[in-house]
Order: sequence, then structure tokens, then C-alpha cells
Amino acid sequence: MKHGFIKVAAVTPRIRVADPSYNAGVICERLEEAYGMGAKVIVFPELCLTGYTCGDLFMQSALLDEASEQLLAVAKATEGKDALVMVGLPMERAGRLYNVAAVLWDGEVLGMVPKANVPSYAEFYEGRHFAEGNREPAEFTYNGKNIPFGTNILFACENVQGLTVGCEICEDLWVANPPGTDHALKGATLIANLSASNETIGKDEYRELLVKSGSARLICGYIYTSAGEGESTQDLVFGGHNLIAENGTILAQVKTFQCETLYEDIDIQRILSERRRMGTFGKEPQATYAMVPFTLRVEETPLVRTFNSMPFVPSDEAMRNSRCEEILSIQSYGLKKRYVHTGLKTAVVGLSGGLDSTLALLVTVRTFDMLQLDRKGIIAVTMPCFGTTDRTYHNACELARTLGVTLEEVDIKEAVDIHFRDIGQDPGNHDVTYENAQARERTQVLMDIANRESGLVIGTGDMSELALGWATYNGDHMSMYGVNAGVPKTLVRHLVKYYADTCGISQLSRVLGDVLDTPVSPELLPPVDGEIAQKTEELVGPYELHDFFLYYMLRGGFPPAKIYRVAQMAFAGQYDKAVILKWLKNFYKRFFAQQFKRSCLPDGPKVGSVAVSPRGDLRMPSDASASLWLAEVEKLQ
Repeated sequence: MKHGFIKVAAVTPRIRVADPSYNAGVICERLEEAYGMGAKVIVFPELCLTGYTCGDLFMQSALLDEASEQLLAVAKATEGKDALVMVGLPMERAGRLYNVAAVLWDGEVLGMVPKANVPSYAEFYEGRHFAEGNREPAEFTYNGKNIPFGTNILFACENVQGLTVGCEICEDLWVANPPGTDHALKGATLIANLSASNETIGKDEYRELLVKSGSARLICGYIYTSAGEGESTQDLVFGGHNLIAENGTILAQVKTFQCETLYEDIDIQRILSERRRMGTFGKEPQATYAMVPFTLRVEETPLVRTFNSMPFVPSDEAMRNSRCEEILSIQSYGLKKRYVHTGLKTAVVGLSGGLDSTLALLVTVRTFDMLQLDRKGIIAVTMPCFGTTDRTYHNACELARTLGVTLEEVDIKEAVDIHFRDIGQDPGNHDVTYENAQARERTQVLMDIANRESGLVIGTGDMSELALGWATYNGDHMSMYGVNAGVPKTLVRHLVKYYADTCGISQLSRVLGDVLDTPVSPELLPPVDGEIAQKTEELVGPYELHDFFLYYMLRGGFPPAKIYRVAQMAFAGQYDKAVILKWLKNFYKRFFAQQFKRSCLPDGPKVGSVAVSPRGDLRMPSDASASLWLAEVEKLQ
């Protein structure tokens, strides 16, 4: 549970219908397995102590009494165990029969949550046997002790911040106003659903959609445990389709007819972070709730969940291609609006032969095609200087010619040399002045050409560069519309590759392929033997690490120690601990120190869930101290 992770389990035992004694034994066996795997919240299916398909046998006192008795046996099996356990059974109260989830902890029954919505349609006729559960908790005597009985009960862990658990039972998820809505608004971060959902064609997909959307809408973890093998197949078949979701993502699921135990790690800290971020969440309901306390040992449990080393890039190829097409559309429609608004028909793009300027040019071409403007109105300007290599120069020229845009070359060496003379800069001193003078001269050239041609300068810098401040202030930092401002570097590469794979023009694909193979560099230092001497990732660190840090800091709200932990998992075998820690420290230093550049960014479209615009997602003071974050990094040494 360190760093907010809590391991949960969805367990589908193989039961016998109407045999509570046998079922209790199987449940206890599966409990031991789940305990052994480190699960802290363990959920069994609806009515699993008796079986969901007992029919009119639910009216038999013998069955009800035995189920109640066997619940005590299961409760006893939780004694001394460090977990919250939920088991389904029928329970009589005040002359009515209820379909309930019994919540167990350390040998005790903490409370009983009845099903709020009892279906009596299609193949379901639960209304024949069960009453709808009372929402407001009532006092109920079970085994000589008074416990709360009602839908509105939450189980709050006293020593794990934010871990509060609510219950739904099967149909409760399928209705227009699920009980989980009030549970979440009242503070539940984890909702367990004890279900007995039979299989019909396509129902598994719909069930997955419900769980996924429910966890997204309520910003919570969701454990869905369904009945499986052992239930009567007289009319229905149950497949044991178990799912665990978090914030709209299915973390794991057991496909139907496997009756397996499903384990996953829910990130309670991230749920809390997301709720804090959303100002519209948390309008607390007026309903009366009972809060039942419990405790768990706080310990570091090995994680079973995995972390994509490139969180901005979908691992599935089809989804990745779809995402690339969507992003290109967002970029080009954003730029299109700016041209419609201004009535201009010319664009100026500084084309270096690198990834970012290539993507900016491709987006501009796409925009002009949408507007039915002549591509010759796009002026691609190549500005060779001290660090320009033949490779990038020729790629820039060929790219412009292949796309049919206007190519203009402005050699800036002489202008920069004159500037060095004017300010007293030794051209042999390759310091930051030497580098930035070139970047600012290029920006001046682009701006003046745009004025000359009544056009807009299209920005090329990406979000990763903005996060690290790897841009010359009032140099490549500035433009009239920055189409790449919301795109991280790891995604820029995939966007260019997608364009190369789908453009259908062999020559263009070949040039784009070579651009993709070129090391990332601002090319501000003289080449060595004709090759790029200044490789960005050797100076500021691998962009895939920085994009990972950026995503989990801004989107997940992770503190440094947590980012370090999950980065080790994500990049195992690729970067060792020392390398990750080195660049994590560098990331925080640069991120805080360079906010002043982000505070005055040009306009540009947001394309994903992470952005650094001062007018949108990141309203951060330029002089904020990084000491708190860096101190935590130092402790990780």
C-alpha cells in the first residue's frame, strides 16, 4: 500500500447450488490464496454462499439458516488476516428477505449491504424472493452483535489515506442512478460489485463498457466479481467475467468461462489526485450514511500492474494509428481556425530537417489542403548556420520540394557573425550566447518574412521541450501559432512515422524515414567530421524518460519517490536506477527553473490530457521553488 497502491482481488469460486457448507469451504480456500497473494480487498460474487440460482429454495428456512451459519465460518477465516472481504448471501431482516453483501474483517461482520435494485424482467425474477434494500442504514442484530444494514454504508480504512470502500450488487450498476454515485460523492474511492451476471451474446462487451464508464464517471477503482462455474445451467450460464477498473481504464479482466481469481493494484493516491483536479466533483449527497472503520497494515506489496514506458503513445498499433490521425486533425483544425479568422493565405515555417519542424510543416500542409489554399503559400525557410549538417539540410530541401511548398534559403552565418562583433562575442567561444544568437536570428528572419508576405510564423517546438525549457527564450520559443505545443516528443516521432506510412508517396516516405533516423539536435554547434555534434538527449536526458516523468507528475500527481518506483518498473532492462534518478533530478530542476518560458507561450492547441499552457492546464508561478521535490529526490540516492 506504499505510494497509495492497494492490491485487490475478484474471486469466482466453483460452488454447488444450495450447499452453503460446501461453498463456505471453497470460499475459505480461495481466501487463503488471495491472502497469500497480498490482496487487501477481496470480493466474492453475489449470493455465492448459496448460489444465485436457488430459485424458490430461497424461501426455505433450512437454506437461509445454513447460509447465515456458514457466514460465521467464513468470518472466522478472516480472523488475523489483513484484508477486507465481501461475500454474498441471502439474509432475512424484519420479515423480509434481502440479497446482501456481508463485509468481513478480522473475524467480524462489519455490516451488511443489501441490493438496492432488484430486477424482475427478462430472465430475472429476483423480486419473487427479495425486497429492495433500504438506503438509510438500520441497526441489525447478527450473531448477538448490532451492525449496520443498508445500502448507504461505507467502510473507511483509518490508516490508509483515502481508502474508503462502498458496495453495489449486480443490477445496481445497470440502472440509471447507481448507488455507487452517492457512494463516490460521499468519499468512496473503491467500489466493489458482487454480481451474478449470466452470459448472452455480446453481454461481456456491454458489461465491460459499464464497468469502464462507471469507474471513469465516479473517478474510482471498481472491482466487479461475477458468478461462474457451479451455478445451475437449467436456463442460464454464468461465465465468471471478473473486471478491475480505475478511472475509466480496465486494468485487468478474466475472460468468460475461466473462473479465475483476478488480482490488480488500485492507485488510491491517483484517484484522490484526479478528484482534486476536477472542480466539479464532490457535491456531497444529502443521503444519510454510516461510516464503518477498519485498519490494514501499511506495507509495500509487489505490484502486478504494469506501466507503459511511453504513456503518451498507445501500445496497440491500431489504436496508435487512430490516435495519430486524431492528433493531426486537432492540430490542423486549430491552425485552420486561425487562418479563417485572420483571412491570411501565407504560412512561414522554419524547416531544419528535424522531427519537430517536419511535423509542423506536415500539419501546415494538411491545413492548407483543408482550406483549399495553394501549397505555394507555405514558405519553408531553411537557415543554415555553424551547426547545420548536409544531412539535415538536404532533408529539409527535399521535404519542401516533395510537398510542393515554396522553399526559401537564408544563410544566417554572416548576420550572426556581425551580431557577435556588435556585442563583443568571441566566435570561438561556443557558450550559450553562441548558441542562442543563432536561434534568435532564425526567429527574426521568420518573423520578418511573415511580415513581408502577410503570413503567420508556425511554431515548431513540442511540449517536451517546453517542459524542460529546451528552447531559446524569444527564439524558437516564439511563434504566431505553435501547432506542436501540446505534443510530447515521444509522440512527435510516431506522428511523423504514421504520416510516412500512410501518405502513399514513396519519395516523401523515404525522406520522412531519414528524418526519423536523424539524432535529435538543435544543431547550434559545429559538426564533427560532418556529423551532428550536439545531441539533445545526451545533454538533457532521454526524452522517453522525461515524457514519463512529465505524464506522471502532471497527469497522475505522483510525488518523486512514486515516479522513481514506477519508472524502474517501466524501464527495467533499459535504464538502471542511477540513470533514472539522475535524469529525474534534472527534470525537476529544469521544469521549475524554466516555467518563465511557459508563462508566455504563443497560442497552440491542446491535444491530450497533459498540457503546459499558462492559459489552460498549468497555471504555475515562474518563481516557484523546486526544493520540496528535489529534497525528496535526494532521499532516493
